Amino acid sequence: MTKKYQVVIVGGGPVGVGLAVDLGLRGISCLLIERHLQPQRIPKGQSLGQRTLEHFHFWGIEKELRAARVMPKEYPIGGLAAWGNLMSDYWYAPPGREVVRRHFYRDNERLPQYQTEGVLRAKMATLPSVESRFGWMMDKIEQDANGVRVSLAERDGGAKETVEADYVVGCDGSHSSVREQVGITRGGANHDQVMVLAVFRSKELHEGLKRFPERSTYRAMDKAANGYWQFFGRVDVGEGFFFHAPVPPDTTKDNYDFHGLLQKVAGFKFKAEFDYVGFWDMRIAVATSYQVGRVFIAGDAAHSHPPYGGYGLNSGLEDARNLGWKLAAVLQGWGGEELLRSYSDERRLIFEEIGRDFIGKRIEFERDFMAKYSPEKDKAEFEREWAKMSEKGEERVSGYEPNYEGSTVIWGPVGGISTAHGKHMIKARAGHHLTPRTLSSGRDVYEELDSRFALIALDVDDAKVRAFEAAASASKILLKVIRDSYAGGREEYESKLILVRPDQYVVWTGDSLPGDAAKIMTKVVGLG
Repeated sequence: MTKKYQVVIVGGGPVGVGLAVDLGLRGISCLLIERHLQPQRIPKGQSLGQRTLEHFHFWGIEKELRAARVMPKEYPIGGLAAWGNLMSDYWYAPPGREVVRRHFYRDNERLPQYQTEGVLRAKMATLPSVESRFGWMMDKIEQDANGVRVSLAERDGGAKETVEADYVVGCDGSHSSVREQVGITRGGANHDQVMVLAVFRSKELHEGLKRFPERSTYRAMDKAANGYWQFFGRVDVGEGFFFHAPVPPDTTKDNYDFHGLLQKVAGFKFKAEFDYVGFWDMRIAVATSYQVGRVFIAGDAAHSHPPYGGYGLNSGLEDARNLGWKLAAVLQGWGGEELLRSYSDERRLIFEEIGRDFIGKRIEFERDFMAKYSPEKDKAEFEREWAKMSEKGEERVSGYEPNYEGSTVIWGPVGGISTAHGKHMIKARAGHHLTPRTLSSGRDVYEELDSRFALIALDVDDAKVRAFEAAASASKILLKVIRDSYAGGREEYESKLILVRPDQYVVWTGDSLPGDAAKIMTKVVGLG
């Protein structure tokens, strides 16, 4: 007899396992398929933003994630950039995520991706509704109006199996078989540039970098690199590093002096022991859709880009949180098909702008800057423009505010669009992430939020609240009401009624009872 699951997830990296955890906590039956038995020990995807730590808070594993940190607990998270090489007299350390800290519930974190995966896998193993098949691969997907059939094969054996599911989600990386099988194409920009990733150990490099304040990444801006990044990142504090840089197209592990390249970028000689050398193509790619019928894609299967700015893993985990509650809503009978369609509409537009505006244009800006300015051409002009670089770094952080104002399942402003650009505000705005506020009890509002919709009611009478409760009940939507006073800092929300969906995005705000609370509730779950 063919076994049936509600969701089959192909790919057991952090995005796939994160989705399995999110669904498992909601009681959804899942099967996760991953070809590797253990996480690959390559220290990619290290920078986890404040929003991502909110996910781990709601998954109940924030403490475990922070305990898995490799760097010392108080070691700062941030980077710096130098002109030419890391021994240059010209360098700056731009503000990091602390610029927007007050707009999120949790602090950011930094640890190798394999450490993050280990924490997620441990949590997944505790969830009775989630099964995992490590060492297995997806072979074929067939779908119709009633469900999906997935053929599986053991990677190193002869075992084969077929399972059925209501939905399949491909979290199987940039070369996604799921994406290819359902015919989803990708657009974006191919820079036709080979990049190297080297993982190595060097106590001498650690000592040489003591000329700087403590940082986790160090980047050298060299005109010859054509705007592409050359940077070192810490794996630990003392000797562990990774390094990214452009290399010639015919580079192999055996025909290139990687140690010499590291020393050139650093600006001094040091000993190094290599643990890993690999290559990747400089490409920014985004799928034309994140859904075909009952099949979805998320993470690198949906979007991929160079490891600049920490957008990749954080965006993938945001995909998982966005899609998780929506799948659960439909499978549990209180969400509509429009809710599922909104996943692709919301997330794809955000990443399209991340790739184009926050990564692609930054490469172009730095390429143009290095072509136009240098201390050798005009020292005074260079120093004047170089002094502005730190300000631009702060603008990139503060100007990144993904929101879904144009979503079909949000009561956003007339003419609103979903975009990665925005301004962080405490004001509660439909389509935007809810900013934390302290309640009169002393607890943060985020300590009251859970897997349900939430209605924050500030100094409003019970009749208004009852209208929403009745509308939610009629549509079988689980709704939690959080009552409090409007004063004490909560007036900065600038609304007395705030409806928040399970991923902490605001879907509606107002001060008075709407004409039809049922119309609001059905729209935000894709039934209206």
